[in-house]
Amino acid sequence: MWNAMNEWVKLRKALVAVGAVLFLVGGGLGVTLASGVGHQAPVTEAAIVPIPGAPASFADLSEKLSKSVVNIKVTKVERTAAPEPFGLEGPGSGTPFDEFFGQFFGRMPQMPRERRMQGAGSGFILSPDGYVVTNNHVVEGAKEITVTLADKQEYQAKVVGRDPKTDIALLKIDAKRELPAVALGDSDTLRVGEWVIAIGNPFGLSNTVTAGIVSAKGRVIGAGPYDDFIQTDASINPGNSGGPLFNMQGEVVGINTAIVPNGQGIGFAVPVNQAKALVPQLEAKGEVTRGYLGVSIQGITPELAKSFQLSDTRGALVADVTKGSPAEAAGLQRGDVILRFDGKEVAEGHALPALVAGTPVGKDAVVTVRRNGQEEQLRITVGRMPAERAEEEIGSAAPEQGKWGLALKDLDARTAQRLGVQPGSGVLVAAVQPGSPAAQAGVRPGDVIQEVNRHKVASAKEAQAEARKVGGADPLLLLLRRGDTTLFAALEGGAAKAN
Repeated sequence: MWNAMNEWVKLRKALVAVGAVLFLVGGGLGVTLASGVGHQAPVTEAAIVPIPGAPASFADLSEKLSKSVVNIKVTKVERTAAPEPFGLEGPGSGTPFDEFFGQFFGRMPQMPRERRMQGAGSGFILSPDGYVVTNNHVVEGAKEITVTLADKQEYQAKVVGRDPKTDIALLKIDAKRELPAVALGDSDTLRVGEWVIAIGNPFGLSNTVTAGIVSAKGRVIGAGPYDDFIQTDASINPGNSGGPLFNMQGEVVGINTAIVPNGQGIGFAVPVNQAKALVPQLEAKGEVTRGYLGVSIQGITPELAKSFQLSDTRGALVADVTKGSPAEAAGLQRGDVILRFDGKEVAEGHALPALVAGTPVGKDAVVTVRRNGQEEQLRITVGRMPAERAEEEIGSAAPEQGKWGLALKDLDARTAQRLGVQPGSGVLVAAVQPGSPAAQAGVRPGDVIQEVNRHKVASAKEAQAEARKVGGADPLLLLLRRGDTTLFAALEGGAAKAN
């Protein structure tokens, strides 16, 4: 037995030595710090090659960077209906005076009331004079915003600007002193497999530090038209929203934004380069002005590449060109494949909207397209995205503001492809108000409304026009497409909710 154990010890030492050699050879994996990580077998001190000037461990980074991370508490006010006096909530409420008061006084109308709701998120100090970056969804609709620094000092914050499309918001606090600001990195150079650190306020646990790697880049998760998320397995939970994702040089490379419900080790962050381009506009104007071409595009599948006689799946396929748009004026056509825009390669379809949106309005850009097997260059003057189109793309209508509790969004080519339906074959349900007629009928976000009261609809405007024809307490009949299933939903009518 002792001989067997001795042999095992020798074998283990040999394996550790091999691991150290492999670590030295595989330096391109992006693992810049080894000490204190705990994710691999021990290696000799000589095998640890930290980046010059970089901290020696996660502890050094955490101590330095936590000072620039803030907790954000928000108070929102939601309008609800107060219960009727004398307990008259409806049949079967059970109080002995219901019948008496109902007979002699009638049913009293419900009075609107306000309910204060608390929320929390994270953020980071962008500049010493008190500008703070967080997620739009953290502060949207907030009546009060309190920012708490690492030293427990609290300040009231105001919203300087918001961009719902990329879920970025810029706040300002007046601390009357210089604050420890972050350094911004370059998310374009971030590599899959690099170590990253997330610091934030998950579940109200302030200054929580988690570490992981970059799992993927360029993720499209259906959050908006400019999806380009960094995926990481660094633990991100509710309350981390708006907090920073750091690289091992202590630079912000992402803004933690979303998680997969019930998932483990799957979190998403907005690339910091996207924020860099937007923050100056948010500071100056409070909103973002985006470039506009006027094309509907989609990614190229192997089947589409074969149909269009393409040698690969690079580029963005033009599915439609808007009448009177800059794209039409420049001569773009349906079936063109956009390969480069303003000198930048368009590797995939979803990359084009962000490139166009970030281009200054009025700029002349060269667009390289493949048409009938040949490459052509077109010159296009970038227009300004119409406000009504911007609203449609983000489904701006709040579900609680309508009679039926639905927020609708036009079905663009990319979303239609993801859902397995044809563009223009219906309207996407963007949100459903809890407790509304839509919710009670079983309508879900992500459903595609194909018919409203037996009339086909191809846009949110058409659906709304059909819905307005329903009067009084008449039901609204919807034909829904959900995955591979088609079903009807009947929404019971009722009085519109107060705003």
